[in-house]
Amino acid sequence: MAAITDHAIRVAGLGKTYRLGATGERPSTAASAAIQWLRSTGRARTTDFDALDDITFDVPQGEALGIVGRNGAGKSTLLKILTRVTAPSRGRIELDGRIGSLLEVGTGFHPELTGRENIYLNGAILGMTRKEIRRRYDEIVDFSGIEKFLATPVKRYSSGMYVRLAFSVAAHLDTEILAIDEVLAVGDAEFQRRSIAKMREAAQGGRTVLYVSHQLQTVQALCSSAILLDRGRLRYAGTVEGTLQAYRESFESFAAAQSDPDRRPGTGDVRFSSVQMEDEFLRSSQDVVVDFEVPPSKDLVGTYFVSAHVNNDQGAVIAQCDSRLVGRWFDPDQHQKGRLVIRDLWLKPGQYTVDLYACQSGVLDAWEGAWRFEVLPDLPYPEYAESSSTDKGLVFADFHYEGA
Repeated sequence: MAAITDHAIRVAGLGKTYRLGATGERPSTAASAAIQWLRSTGRARTTDFDALDDITFDVPQGEALGIVGRNGAGKSTLLKILTRVTAPSRGRIELDGRIGSLLEVGTGFHPELTGRENIYLNGAILGMTRKEIRRRYDEIVDFSGIEKFLATPVKRYSSGMYVRLAFSVAAHLDTEILAIDEVLAVGDAEFQRRSIAKMREAAQGGRTVLYVSHQLQTVQALCSSAILLDRGRLRYAGTVEGTLQAYRESFESFAAAQSDPDRRPGTGDVRFSSVQMEDEFLRSSQDVVVDFEVPPSKDLVGTYFVSAHVNNDQGAVIAQCDSRLVGRWFDPDQHQKGRLVIRDLWLKPGQYTVDLYACQSGVLDAWEGAWRFEVLPDLPYPEYAESSSTDKGLVFADFHYEGA
């Protein structure tokens, strides 16, 4: 690593290419590899996929950098490369200092070791002495709030307990760079609030923070700069507001690309053929009604379910409507004309998008940005009040007050 005086991270021409095999999963034994080779008549049928391509940016020391983009944009891949979980295919990275990280749940901890043992293991991997780790140990335990489970192997932890301990370790050990993926969404609201405050404190204390998230309002609250990734390319780097504006403006091209079923994620065993609403403009108290169609499929055995997300223009999922929760499954042998009706969701004025997913054991089709609509500035309340009465919260509440 080259010495750096004013930058914690420098990335130049970074790329990551995966070779995807048309014959299915990668073989796990020499015998299965030989069988796969024979079946392909000795010719390797593969295709290259650029998860990242030509990424160049600098992060000054003490900066809190947000990394935003839609699913599949390359955000997590970039963070894994920066934290040395995976190697780049090309390009150069310079890091000034040690990097502590919290990636997806399960990364970095040994499942057979206890919580206490994993704290020491993580510190040792970062090059810290036992004395240094002991100095931070009580802070880590207090912040995590799971002291009575520290003698338990982490394989028995719930995802929430795991995230609490993993974040506490990453945030409190003495590293110059802190990299956090959006796994904080697993924790409860209070822990998320404390975690964001801790990351802000780390940045103000001179540590460099990298934060990947779909939640754009969290990026606004935490970060001092941001970058936008789109299908593996760097589309914007600069201020947080500039990045979020570029994110919103990219919706039209993204939505156009997603309208082609062959370009959408999923196995493709079934695909949505249309998604629409009767009107692109709604009042806050109106029902949200989404119609969709799915042609029959001969490739799928067994029923599938549909899940819809309603998102605001900050990337937050306002509502998830999963057909399993209401006992609704769909037969792939039949042409499906489905309708989702969401009642009593008082959305605030602004732009919203609808994502639709068809799933079985895995994702069959993921149509993000399938529809876009706008909620008009027509408040659902009987009285008018100044803007401070409605500027908090993600939705309007249907409420009333009662006297004694």
